[in-house]
Amino acid sequence: MTQINANRQIARAAGTVMLAFALSNLIGLVRQVLISRTFGTDTALDAFYAASTYPDLIFSLVAGGALSSAFIPTFAAFLAKEDHATAWKLASAIINLIILILSVTSLVSAIFAPQIIRYILAPDFSPGQQALTTSLLRILLIAPAIFGVSGLMMGILNSHQRFLLPALAPSMYWIGMIIGLVFLTPSMGIFGLAWGAVLGAVLHLIVQIPDLVKLPARTYLFTLGLDNAAVREVGRLIGPRLLGVAFVQLNFVVNVIIASGLPEGSLSAIKYAWQVMTMPQVVIAQAIAIAALPTFSAQAARGEISEMRSSLAVTLRGVLFLSIPASLGLIWLRQPLTALLFQRGGFNAHSTELVSWALLWYAAGLIGHNVVEILSRAFYAWHDTKTPVIIGTAAMGLNVLLSIGLARWFSRIGWMPHGGLALANSFATALEATALFIVMRKRLNGIEGKSLAQGFATSAVAVIAMSLALFGWIRFTSNAGTWVAALGGAALGTVVYALAMWALRVPELSSVWQGIKRRLARNA
Repeated sequence: MTQINANRQIARAAGTVMLAFALSNLIGLVRQVLISRTFGTDTALDAFYAASTYPDLIFSLVAGGALSSAFIPTFAAFLAKEDHATAWKLASAIINLIILILSVTSLVSAIFAPQIIRYILAPDFSPGQQALTTSLLRILLIAPAIFGVSGLMMGILNSHQRFLLPALAPSMYWIGMIIGLVFLTPSMGIFGLAWGAVLGAVLHLIVQIPDLVKLPARTYLFTLGLDNAAVREVGRLIGPRLLGVAFVQLNFVVNVIIASGLPEGSLSAIKYAWQVMTMPQVVIAQAIAIAALPTFSAQAARGEISEMRSSLAVTLRGVLFLSIPASLGLIWLRQPLTALLFQRGGFNAHSTELVSWALLWYAAGLIGHNVVEILSRAFYAWHDTKTPVIIGTAAMGLNVLLSIGLARWFSRIGWMPHGGLALANSFATALEATALFIVMRKRLNGIEGKSLAQGFATSAVAVIAMSLALFGWIRFTSNAGTWVAALGGAALGTVVYALAMWALRVPELSSVWQGIKRRLARNA
C-alpha cells in the first residue's frame, strides 16, 4: 500500500467512524437529557453512577481498551500475511476466555457487592444509599460479559477495515438506556435505568452481527488456546496494559470516593461534565484512533517506519486541527451549553452551575486526551504496551495525588471542590501526552516536528479569532435564551475558525474538500 493510499484509508475510515460517533453523541444527548429531567443531580443518580463504576472497572481490565490494544495488532498482523486460519483460532480463544473470566468475576462480585460498596466505592454514602447502590450494582454486573464479546467483535471488524456497524454500537447502548428511561423508570425508578443499560449492552452486541457473518474465512472453535503462541502473545502484550488501565480506573474510583464526601450533587456533576467533554473526544480522537490502528499495525508488521512516521504526523495534525477549537469552544460556551442540554425537570440552575464548573476544568484537558489516544495506538501497533503503561501509570498516580490536593485547595479558597478533580485529570493527561510524544519521536527518528509545530501555531492563531468572536457573542447574548447563546455561539465559533483556517491556507481543509468531491463522484 502506498503512503498516499494509507493516509486516505485512515481518512476514509475516520470519516465513517466520526459520522457514526456523532450520531451516537446525539442519541447519548437525548439519553442524558432524559436522565437529567428525571433524576437531576439527586442521591438516586449518585447511587447509579457509583454502582456503574465497578462494572466499568472489571470490563476495562479484562476486555476493554487493554484487550483491543493487544488483540488488534496481533490479529491484524495475521491478516496482513493472509493467514486467516491462525487469526480466527486466536479470535475464538480470546472470545472464550473473555466469556469465562468476566462471567466468573461478575458472579463473585455480585455476591460481595455490599462489601464493595461499603468499603471501596461509596464509604461516605448513608446506609440507605449504600443499599440502593448495592442493588443497582448487581443488575449492572450482567453487562460486562456481553460487552466483552461485543468489544472483541469490534476489534475483529476494524481489523478487516469494517467500521460502520462497530461505530454504531455505542448508539445502540444509549438506545437501550433510553428505552429503560421511557418505559421502565416510571414504574421502577432508578432500577429502570439500570435494566436499560443491560438491554443496551445486548443491542451493542447484536448490531455488529450482520457484518461479522460476512467476513471471509470466518470460523469459530471451542478452545481456550492456552497452548497457542498467538494467544500467549496477546497475554504478553495485555499484561502491562492491564496495569495502565487499572491506574486509569483507579482514578475514577478515587473520584467517586472523594466526590461521595463532597456536597450533594458533586459526583453527578463530574459525571455530567465528563460526558460532555468526552463527546468531542469520542468524535475526534477515538474515531481517528480506531481508524488508524489497523493501518499503523499493518505498517509496523511490514517494517515501514518512514510510512508510519508520515501517517502518524498527518493523523496528529488532523487531531490538533479539530481538538484546539473544540477545547476552547467548550470553555467559552460551558454555561449555556450545560443549561441547554440539561436544565429542566429535576436539573435546576444550581445543577447547571455545578456541571459547568467541572466542565471548565475538564475541557482544558481535551487536547491532551486526544493526543494520548493517537500516540498510544502508535505504540500498540509496534507491540509495545509497556512504554505507554509506564508513562500512563506515572501520570495517573500523579492524578490521584492532585485530585486529593486540588479538591482540598479549591474548597479552602472558596471554589467548588469538585472542580479540582477535573483539573487534576486535565493536568496529568497533558503531562502524559507530552511524555508519549517525546518517546515516540525518538523511536521513529522524528515525527515531522516542523509540520506539527506549524499546524499547532496555525490552529492557535485561528482559535484566537474564534475566542474573540465568542467573547463578544456571550456578552451580546447575556440576556438571550440558552438556545440562542449555545447554538448560535457554536455556529459562530465554527464559522470563524473555518474562515481563519481558510485564510491561513491550511492544507487539511483542501484535503477534506477533495475527499468530499471524491465521495460525491463515487456516489454519482
